[in-house]
Order: sequence, then structure tokens, then C-alpha cells
Amino acid sequence: MKFRIERDTLADAVAWTARSLPNRPSVPVLAGLLVETAADGLTLSGFDYETSTRATLPAEVHADGRALVSGRLLAEIVKSLPAKPVDVSLEGTKVQVVCGSARFSLQTMPVEEYPQLPEMPTASGTVKAEDFSTAVAQASAAAGRDEMLPLLTGVRLELEGSTISLMATDRFRASLRDLQWYPESSDLSANALVPARVLHETARSLTSGGDVTIAVSSGESGDGLIGFEGVVGNGTRRTTTRLLEGDFPRVRQLFQAQAETVAYVETQAFVSSVKRVALVAERNTPVRLTFSDGQLLLEAGSGDEAQASESIEATINGADISIGFNPTYLLEGLAVMSDPVVHLSFTQHTKPAAISGVQEIGADPDVAFRYLIMPVRLQN
Repeated sequence: MKFRIERDTLADAVAWTARSLPNRPSVPVLAGLLVETAADGLTLSGFDYETSTRATLPAEVHADGRALVSGRLLAEIVKSLPAKPVDVSLEGTKVQVVCGSARFSLQTMPVEEYPQLPEMPTASGTVKAEDFSTAVAQASAAAGRDEMLPLLTGVRLELEGSTISLMATDRFRASLRDLQWYPESSDLSANALVPARVLHETARSLTSGGDVTIAVSSGESGDGLIGFEGVVGNGTRRTTTRLLEGDFPRVRQLFQAQAETVAYVETQAFVSSVKRVALVAERNTPVRLTFSDGQLLLEAGSGDEAQASESIEATINGADISIGFNPTYLLEGLAVMSDPVVHLSFTQHTKPAAISGVQEIGADPDVAFRYLIMPVRLQN
């Protein structure tokens, strides 16, 4: 194995591939990054039995071959190299990395012990990379982070015809994002529960390409896979991950409640106010929002502790309402709103509130993305 490649191209691909490697691998070879050369260029691969990453990129190949080296070490080395072409070669049991006057020698791992990466499932369709990244970021904002409840750490993808619906919930909030795509078959119908962290990182890494190919397989128990592939620079990147199993909560029906109060608030003013008032909100204590008389009053703190209040303009249709929210959950939902105005709909102060974005006050809400948040009981 012997090849030459530009430093920046190699560093970016190695960093992306190595990012999926486990911190505490069950077997030593899983900490390795597989480097392969062939006539059509260079391939870098990583795998932890759950998620696989594979980057293919052009390189000046002088000899075919393959080697397995520490992925994180290689990423650190390549990142530190000067901005010059990098020569990499396999010599015996060592991989030599040379760039200018810098020279590194890495011990290889037994490549024959490295597991075979799963094949990419048959393509189900394509979606615009930028749209997909935005949709995933919005949906995953409500995904759980408690590994003791793995089912809730996923984003559910429902593929029906030309629409993908992305849903997530951690029991305290929920998200629903609808996205148009281009399926291979107009009558396609499939579901997939994808780990939110993997989905988010994958979608974000493919934004520089035009389209992302999505491929879903739903084999026997434990064999369900989803794959994502896109063009990055002059190469391609592919990720596969095993699907989560279990009965996902019925998120969609949570968004069907009829609103009794609707409010419009300018997005940036709302975010800034929540951040300021939340400075005095202790752990697990809410920020109180009171909608009345054309304004939104935000309050936090109680008793002898620090207190804060601030009012901003709001347009309110319906009865006045006072409701409390976890400020972190509220801010995480607002952070993925791309519209200049926030539309809030309420039923009762003890029921979830739905948040979405609109272009202007009085406009109908953008039903493409909705964020539902459970209230926190307020102390009188």
C-alpha cells in the first residue's frame, strides 16, 4: 500500500471516519481505522458493530493494499501536518506517514481480525442535503439523552410516498418535522428508528453535497439497517447504522389538540428574554410565561432567592394564560426555529403547548415543523 494525497483532503476524511470509533472498544481492532488503496483511489473505514463509516476519495495510488492503524492517533497526526502533500506507505508491520520533513511511523493492527462492514441497503430515495440537515436538527432537538431509555434516544423516520416525517420525544417534549424527498418508488412505505446522535452527525457532515441517498432495510430482528450516502468534495461518504427496536410512542397524535389561546412573539426577542430570565432559575425550576394585554411577561425565581422578570411585545388571540416551562427545553426548541416569528398555541396551562415558526404575525403556523413542550407546575 502506497499513496500520495493533499493534507487537507486526508485530514478531513480521517477526522470524519474516526469520529465514529468507540472510546472503549470491545475488542482492540475496533479502535482501528481501515486504510485501503485500489486503482480507483483511497477508502477509509470505521466500524463498531453498530455504526459504520466509509469515506472514498481520490488519491495518487502507487501500490494497492490495506492496513489497520489507530484511528484517533492517525487523525491527530494528520491534523498536525504542514500544508503539503502527504505520502503514506505500508512497510512491513508499520505505516509510514511523511509530509515535508515530518515523519511518523505507526504500528499496524491485525487487519485479518477486522470485521467486515455491512453492505449499504438498497437505495430507497434521495433528499436535498441542506433540507435534510435542517430537518434532522429540528427533529432531534426533542430526542432523549438517557441511555437507560434507548428507545427514546432515537428519531423515528416514517417514509410514505414523497414525504418523510421525522419524530422524536423524551417524554417531556416532542418534535414533528415533515420533509419532501424523491423516493425510488411512489408507493414506498417504511419506518426506521435511528439513533439521534448518529443521524444528526451524519446529516450535518453531508451538507456540502447536493443530495443524500437514504437506504432502509428491515430484515429479521436485529438486522434492520439504514444507510446514508452523499458526495463530499471529490469523494463520497457513507454511514450505516443499526436501527433501534421497540414500539415508539405515538407522537403525531399529540399535535392534534385544538388551541384555545394563540400567541405570536418575535423569535430573537423571545430567545434573548428567556436566556436572561433563566439566569436565576435554579435546577428543575421553570420560567413562568404570562400572556395578557398584548404582552408576554417572563418571570423566574421565588422566595428569598434571586428573581427576574421581563416583558416583551406579543400578539394574543384567545384567553389570557400563565404557564411554566423548563427553560432549557424551551430554548432548545426555539434554537431550531428558522422563522422570524414564533407561533405558540395553548389549550390549558396543564397541557402541552405547540410551538412553530411563521414569517409574520397573524400568519398560519408552518406545519412542516412543530415542537411540543410539556408545562411545569407553577407554585402560586
